[in-house]
Amino acid sequence: MRDLATRLMAITDGLSAQVDRLRFGPPVEYVYNPLAYARAPHRDYVEKYARPGVALWVGMNPGPFGMAQTGVPFGDVAMVRDFLGVSGPLDALPRQHPKRPIRGFECARSEVSGTRLWGYARDRFGAPRPFFEKFFVVNYCPLVFMAESGKNITPDKLPAAEAERLTALCDEALRRLALEMNARFMVGVGAFARRAAERALGGTGIPVGQILHPSPASPLANRGWAEAAHRQLQILQLV
Repeated sequence: MRDLATRLMAITDGLSAQVDRLRFGPPVEYVYNPLAYARAPHRDYVEKYARPGVALWVGMNPGPFGMAQTGVPFGDVAMVRDFLGVSGPLDALPRQHPKRPIRGFECARSEVSGTRLWGYARDRFGAPRPFFEKFFVVNYCPLVFMAESGKNITPDKLPAAEAERLTALCDEALRRLALEMNARFMVGVGAFARRAAERALGGTGIPVGQILHPSPASPLANRGWAEAAHRQLQILQLV
């Protein structure tokens, strides 16, 4: 699968370079691009697990204690290191918010969304390989946005003109990635990601569905995300 990984990395490297040229105004004060500084573990993840013909799960964008630290979507450090077995050095990120430093695999904070998502894969499939024979997980937008306070800003909260420029790049990259992988289905993890997938994949014939986002900000997710997501995957006939 190394040839596929090389082609996928060409898409993500291109997206990374394009979004690096964008500029964002208030309320955004800090922007992190883990596809750039965490490229090594991201490539390790792609090389280990990307397979053609699977259903893609797509999230919104990296979390500050997940992909921002590890380069892996929903990339809680312990899950990435101990369950996925993904590793790799991180390059320096010169401008960091003092409350949100990049410590990579030394980060002691967990990301609840990541522990829930990869915990589901572990508990239902037992090991990474059986999960990735059916699925692969990506993010729609590769950037982390933060306010001066350190508060996380999601892409749907960006000013319209900035969001439009970012959306055009992310739509094209997601479309290319799905076609390159010959994806049989696209699962939006949350409503934002589903809408983005529907827009990006219009005309491709790739069906799109949705599962509940595992964020702790969701009361439904806090009442048993894994069970709810599994039921939704059953309805979509993916498990």
